[in-house]
Amino acid sequence: MRAHILTGIGAAIAVAGCIPVQIQAPDEPIEINLNVNIRQEVIVRLERDAQELLEQNEGLFGPGGR
Repeated sequence: MRAHILTGIGAAIAVAGCIPVQIQAPDEPIEINLNVNIRQEVIVRLERDAQELLEQNEGLFGPGGR
């Protein structure tokens, strides 16, 4: 029984090796579209930095703050 299974597996491998496989590059370049919106993060970071700067320099705009 084991010999029949091994013979079948060997025959399947031999037949599979006869199937032609073609790999061809596409005619047009591959385009990867990475439209990432980072605007919100930058605005939040700048707002936080500005707030910290104003808190560190409370008298910057004279008495009464901003």
